[in-house]
Amino acid sequence: MTATAPHFGPTPSTPAMRRPLAAAALLAALVGMVFALLLGGAGPASAHAALTGSDPQDGAVVATAPKEVTLTFSEQVAVDEDSIRILDPDGKRADTAAVPRDLGGGALAKYGVSLHSGLPDGTYTVAWQAVSADSHPVSGAFTFSVGAPSKTTVALPTDQAGGGLVGTLYGIARYAAYAGFILLAGGSAFVLACWQRGAGARPLQRLVVRGWMTLTVATLAMLLLRNPYTGSGKLADAFDLDGLKAVLDTKPGAALVSRLLLLGASALFIAVLFGAYAKREDEREKKDLTFGLAIGGTVIAAGIAGTWALAEHASTGLQPGIAMPVDVLHLLAVAAWLGGLTALLVALYRTPDIGAAAVRRFSRIAFGSVIVLTATGIYQSWRQVGTWSALTGTAYGQLLLVKVGLVALLVGIAWISRRWTARLIAGGGGAAAEATEAEKSSPAQASESAEDPDASGTADTSGATGASGTTAEDPARAAQLAWQQAAVATAEKRRIRDADPDRSGLRRSVLAEVGVAVALLAVTTVLTSTEPARTEEEAARASTAAAAPAAAGPVEMKLPFDTGGTNGKGTVRMEITPAGTGANELHLWIDGSDGKPMDVAEVKIALTLKSKDIGPLPVVPARLTEGHWTAGDVRIPMAGNWKVAVTVRTSDIDQTTIDKNVKIG
Repeated sequence: MTATAPHFGPTPSTPAMRRPLAAAALLAALVGMVFALLLGGAGPASAHAALTGSDPQDGAVVATAPKEVTLTFSEQVAVDEDSIRILDPDGKRADTAAVPRDLGGGALAKYGVSLHSGLPDGTYTVAWQAVSADSHPVSGAFTFSVGAPSKTTVALPTDQAGGGLVGTLYGIARYAAYAGFILLAGGSAFVLACWQRGAGARPLQRLVVRGWMTLTVATLAMLLLRNPYTGSGKLADAFDLDGLKAVLDTKPGAALVSRLLLLGASALFIAVLFGAYAKREDEREKKDLTFGLAIGGTVIAAGIAGTWALAEHASTGLQPGIAMPVDVLHLLAVAAWLGGLTALLVALYRTPDIGAAAVRRFSRIAFGSVIVLTATGIYQSWRQVGTWSALTGTAYGQLLLVKVGLVALLVGIAWISRRWTARLIAGGGGAAAEATEAEKSSPAQASESAEDPDASGTADTSGATGASGTTAEDPARAAQLAWQQAAVATAEKRRIRDADPDRSGLRRSVLAEVGVAVALLAVTTVLTSTEPARTEEEAARASTAAAAPAAAGPVEMKLPFDTGGTNGKGTVRMEITPAGTGANELHLWIDGSDGKPMDVAEVKIALTLKSKDIGPLPVVPARLTEGHWTAGDVRIPMAGNWKVAVTVRTSDIDQTTIDKNVKIG
């Protein structure tokens, strides 16, 4: 997630207080560098495999059935026996249903499937589905023809892999996993680094525990949905044990299992943080425990963040050795910033005794997170986008622009939060200071009641004695009065808190920030499952290069002929436009020996590419006018030196064939 400006700091009324303004200006300059770096040098695609070539090509017409069909991708993919299927015009499998052979080497990702021998002429459909190295499923289909195109009963699939109900559920689980990690890691960091007394606050405890539960449930759901998400798309296959076993053998499956193991370690961390640590009173012992929890928590959080980096976009493509640690830093900074912001919001609304010192400490952490997020975000944007055209002309680039717009909105709200925080700090903590004084004169358990009204029944009953002569004799009455007294104290503290305009203003602005950040997290989640702009542009270039003619213009030729009969001499003039692979238009003129248009009994054309054993491909032109014949949609399957043979028949018995080699495509 892209970060925004730091939320907290002093007012700009003194030189010391103007330093955050300079930092904000520096941050704005760094964010602006993103767009400049988008013009950086090109490189390999960064994620999401794309089909970059095939043999035969899409729409090609070949003279005889090939022995195998090959597909080339922009990166390595995981395949099985159903990943590439060749279907004949009747919809039956024309391939041998074996696992595709890896024909590539090094960076080349090329796979081939063998075909049955003796295949009939007609149109064949190639349907493929695989899993990218970044864990996302990809699919597609195209056709080629043997001899000549024909009707086919096969309908090309319109749904992309990873869609439907299973895709929707998997996407929800991905979002929940990111949100749970942010609450777990960021909430814990807020308690340890900003407000250690918050370890005993039940609202913060519930926030972190719910983050852990959300991440755990989402990870389990992703593990179960992984098989249908990358395969059949049927929800019932989530409980297929064989499919689950196959998932565990993949890189994404191993990453999800590792995340579950790390969540087990994080459960122990949470138990210590909100148990022994919250109850520890000796300052030296608590300091040592704080250091140990900080080290352990950082290792666990980095490990969980690494499960995303090792299995998704960062793990493949351009500079993975740099991209993976950058991705881990990015996720940790997101958690520290957004998770801490959420914890601060909960503290402002549910724990009236949080002071200005905790807010100030979070300000420093937020600023550091912003710097890390800006630097890593610039690198990630360059790696996934790369050019201006990709920024505006691809779905990934457009989503990135939406994300930048949300960040700009967040910056504006953050500036308002800065102002409210500065006023809160300048006022010595506002209501927080008054609440602390009130706490000293209230019953011993009033603060716990303030944090959690459900716990108010455990308040100190000492103040109830003497209120009535009967209370000493009636414990039930004493408990009731103590509960009432604690409730009154809680209500008074909340009244003081809500009466503080600085604190109330900060609460509202932080709430707005969290709302925008939730939308920003949603856009980021969609980005992680969208084909990166570099890959989309590379695939488009490869597709255009395969389909577009390489020749600069039409091919023209003149072929003199002599059939040997009366008026059997003349010249054939021919033009093939655009003389490239794919569809072409052919025009043929015949001039007599006197140079005037000449009609003949029959004209036939055949195209042969000897180097590839393709042809002869027959072309029968239709007569347009006297001495002029034409043929549209002449399919040339590939580039090369083609032999163009023209047969001219001037009578029932007089005919001749003339030919010439020309370069096409």
